[in-house]
Amino acid sequence: MTIRRIGAEGGKGTGGQHLPFARAVEAGGWLKVSGQTPMRDGEVVEGGIVEQSRLAISNCIEIMEEAGYGLEHVTHVSVVLTDARYFQSFNKVFAEYFAQHPPARICMVADLVVDCKVEVDVTCFKGV
Repeated sequence: MTIRRIGAEGGKGTGGQHLPFARAVEAGGWLKVSGQTPMRDGEVVEGGIVEQSRLAISNCIEIMEEAGYGLEHVTHVSVVLTDARYFQSFNKVFAEYFAQHPPARICMVADLVVDCKVEVDVTCFKGV
């Protein structure tokens, strides 16, 4: 089985630090996208949970599309919120993207190493 690493050179994190992991990895028809936060050009975009959720999900979709996957290929989404009170608002944003093809999902509350409100990762599958 071949393993393809998308963005293996790593991205830029807060303060311009080099991130030592791939943006996504594909193997055997599966694609695993690394957790995405509401960042642009290595900086967290300010805003509430709605704006930050849209950007985190959009960042995932951008990487998926680069790898040749679409929303119909998403099988599972992991979500980390920094406050349980964000749950309903996040669900509304989530439905904007995934209502047509609802994936399995876990949503948890935890501190994040980046000063933002949400982090999202996705797992996709398409036959090889």
